[in-house]
Amino acid sequence: MRRARWTKVERRPRVVVSLVLACLAVAATVWWGGAGTPPGGPASLGAVADGGPPAADAATLLDCAPVPSTCGYPDATSTGVTDEDALRVVGEDTSQGDGWELDPRGWVRVSTDGAVVEDLDVPYNLDITADHVTLRNVRVRVGGETFGISLRHTSDVTIEDVTITAPDQGAGRLMVGVKDIYGDSTGTVVRRADISHVSTGVQLDAGLVEDSYIHDLGMLGEDHVNGITSNGGGEQLTIRHNTVLNEHPQTDAISLFQDFGTQRNRLITDNLVAGGGYTLYAGAGALGPTEGIRVTDNRFSRLYFPASGRYGPLTAYEPGPGNVLSGNVWDDTGRSISGP
Repeated sequence: MRRARWTKVERRPRVVVSLVLACLAVAATVWWGGAGTPPGGPASLGAVADGGPPAADAATLLDCAPVPSTCGYPDATSTGVTDEDALRVVGEDTSQGDGWELDPRGWVRVSTDGAVVEDLDVPYNLDITADHVTLRNVRVRVGGETFGISLRHTSDVTIEDVTITAPDQGAGRLMVGVKDIYGDSTGTVVRRADISHVSTGVQLDAGLVEDSYIHDLGMLGEDHVNGITSNGGGEQLTIRHNTVLNEHPQTDAISLFQDFGTQRNRLITDNLVAGGGYTLYAGAGALGPTEGIRVTDNRFSRLYFPASGRYGPLTAYEPGPGNVLSGNVWDDTGRSISGP
């Protein structure tokens, strides 16, 4: 919505002033896309608002977030392990296989290039230090200050049809579901993952996250709660067709932060998202301008908050070379979410 310019006018009776104030109140409600007063919160860098009419295709699919699969988005029906009966419990049924072994110090180590690790139920951190590894039909169930699946200097690791979870959303929560420890892994693919009870679902700076369901996030103490997050970088990162739901009033469903570098070459498209402080952070920050940031065709749900996130749907977007913000809509109305 474009705010009207104020022009000098002659003094009118109070009834006209009251009418103007009433109109402004309605405009504020539309601006935040919800009922009542705009929520308070920190200053937003490029926060966006409810735009105009529904996008071309969005009006036919409404209120997808409560049951994402009804609209073709990922949920428990299309993600996670595909064959429960095939799972062998590491530490009970098995302790090693081709390319992996249970380390006596308390984690599963995958250290052989080209290893295919499948059909395992892993009550430990699963740590990958090799290249061209494939994980599939694996469940990782572990809590605490550790990671579900960790990557260390890897390339071309594929993680698909996996479930990552922890005992609960509080004291037993897992810190991170999938984490690139050093931020230098490349070619990582996370596909059809069901991730819950973690304070951060996926933390990657390059690769592909698609068709995954990240939900029921955990929070303990001063955790920052992220669905899918990047800390900076310029290798291509694509976040496509995921359902990411963060019921907490901080931090995000999807975020691009400049913790360790500027954000470049990111595609965030066709995701169903809700919650957090702002639901999506689009990469702007103090370390430098963004480039190649494309945020397109995402659906923002008001499942938890009237403005999708506690403070709004999207922030930290800035114009720049190759940057695109388009086709994003409200899940409940199909109306466009306009740029700043």
